[in-house]
Amino acid sequence: MFAAIGLRSLAAPRASAAVADAELVSRFQGGDRRAFDAIVTRYQARIYSLCLRWLADSEAAEEQAQDVFVAAFRALGAFRNECSLSTWLFRIAVNHCRNQRLYRMRRGYGRHEAFDAPRDDDDGPMRQIADENAPLADRGVHAHEAGSLIQSALAELDDEHRQILILRDVEDLAYEDIADILDLPRGTVKSRIHRARAELATKLGRRVRAADVL
Repeated sequence: MFAAIGLRSLAAPRASAAVADAELVSRFQGGDRRAFDAIVTRYQARIYSLCLRWLADSEAAEEQAQDVFVAAFRALGAFRNECSLSTWLFRIAVNHCRNQRLYRMRRGYGRHEAFDAPRDDDDGPMRQIADENAPLADRGVHAHEAGSLIQSALAELDDEHRQILILRDVEDLAYEDIADILDLPRGTVKSRIHRARAELATKLGRRVRAADVL
């Protein structure tokens, strides 16, 4: 879905897992603190990406990503491989982002005009995604604009729908991993993803022609 836009293009590049996560955890628990540096290097881009998509604020995302790894460092000694390390880290990140977003909402941070609100410049051009036959020189500009449209639409989803789309369609996590992270039954994860995609499509459809996103 949204092939012309590419939700997964929003995700950060992923580092190669040359050394197994389990080995890094074992080394850390055995006293090798350098193993944690390797874990940070491996996952920092993905954790930051998740925080950024959730909070839509680069400074807040960087701060939360740092807090996630501080929390992970303190708790990793008790990690017992009941889930994958990546799932465990994402669970910490989701909890941190959820709490931070609630904190910011209570204090009025990040208030913005609704995605589908009337514009002051009604005569201004509608934002559109580039046609496949448009000149190549324009495609980078329109691709950036499309990404901005998606980010704006994601920011307007409720937490329940935003978090599940970020985990599935941006981070490309398996249903089982998402179920573990959010502590939900697998069936609930699938139905919630379906509803979230429908809501995102509705918000995008208010600004973008359906033919441009299918």
